[in-house]
Amino acid sequence: MAKTGGSNQRGKKSRRVGRYRIHRRTAPGTAPGTIIPEPTAPAPTITVTRYTAESYEEQVVHDLRVLPKILQKGGTIWCDVDGLGDSAVMTQLAHIFGLHPLAMEDVVNTYQRAKVEEYGNVLFIVMRFPHITPENDVVESEQISFFLGKDFLLTFQPHPGDAFLFVRKRLHDPTSPIRNLGPDYLAYSLIDLAIDNYFPVLDRLAERLETLDDQITTSDPRKVLGSIHNLRRELLYLRRTLWPHRDALQSLTRNHSPLLSESTRVHLRDCWDHVMALVDLTETYRELCGDLRDFCMSAISNRMNEVMKWLTLIATVFIPLSFIAGVYGMNFDPDVSPWNMPELRWYFGYPFSLMLMLTVAGIMLWSFYRRGWIGQDWPFSTLDNNLDSSERTATRDGIPKPPA
Repeated sequence: MAKTGGSNQRGKKSRRVGRYRIHRRTAPGTAPGTIIPEPTAPAPTITVTRYTAESYEEQVVHDLRVLPKILQKGGTIWCDVDGLGDSAVMTQLAHIFGLHPLAMEDVVNTYQRAKVEEYGNVLFIVMRFPHITPENDVVESEQISFFLGKDFLLTFQPHPGDAFLFVRKRLHDPTSPIRNLGPDYLAYSLIDLAIDNYFPVLDRLAERLETLDDQITTSDPRKVLGSIHNLRRELLYLRRTLWPHRDALQSLTRNHSPLLSESTRVHLRDCWDHVMALVDLTETYRELCGDLRDFCMSAISNRMNEVMKWLTLIATVFIPLSFIAGVYGMNFDPDVSPWNMPELRWYFGYPFSLMLMLTVAGIMLWSFYRRGWIGQDWPFSTLDNNLDSSERTATRDGIPKPPA
């Protein structure tokens, strides 16, 4: 019976770990090929599928002693191991399928980048399966390991849930090309599924990018800076995850191993093309994210300039008013000399001083207006005016969409 669950279920059950550190569990000096699973890793669940063009059998194996008998029946064998928490089971599987200890060590240490290695008559392939956690909307990936042999494919998934559910459904169809071709085509189908899962992840990041673009011009840019930094960090992580897939798939397409048929290599070239498109999209989004960060910093700086402009205008207007008030605050006695502020004895002396202040302030404000310093749209009065509506629309609509 097929396992249930898909990529969304995997995201809900994934454990958030640091993505900028290598969590190696083998101490320095440990013998090569030592298998030390993560302490919190779930116990393995082994699902064995044997199929030909005419038949299809699937069962969950609880006793590995029956596995050699299944291998002897012929056909194509797909052994899927879900969970890496038992070193004894991992060692026994390596013995049954003739796997190299160094490759098994890489299987349980799930920080590996995408790669392809050849161990005798077995190809060891590592891919990373992406998803976005629904709790905090963060991009994460998990390592998927493949061992491709002449008539078998052994896969390892570190977390509960079936990432290969869609391919497993296709296997039930007798007319599916997977049923009529060897394990290399099944391996291609699973690799293609892993690569295609990057497109909805990038699509989600593009939506966040458009939302941030709108928020900069409609809300306080200071509140958007943190979100831009987080998005740029997610894109950097995605780029670091995607880039090794290019070299791995290029190695598969150029590999002349008899385990890969020529038709499978043609399909793998299509996967390589998808990876290059994903890398280009990631680079474009990172550049747009950097532009948004600069745009946001310019908006913050420009708003600060607006505040400083009005404070400067207010201070400039009050400078002559303070001078007038200071002059009339001097203690000169008009009785001593007729030149000592005779206006202090005027009947309208106080209204005269107030009107003088108002006249000076009005002349200054009128002069500022004529120069375009106030009351008019400055070239840099608000950052939103730096871009006209057509340019802002082009900025938002210019974000490329991932291909379907």
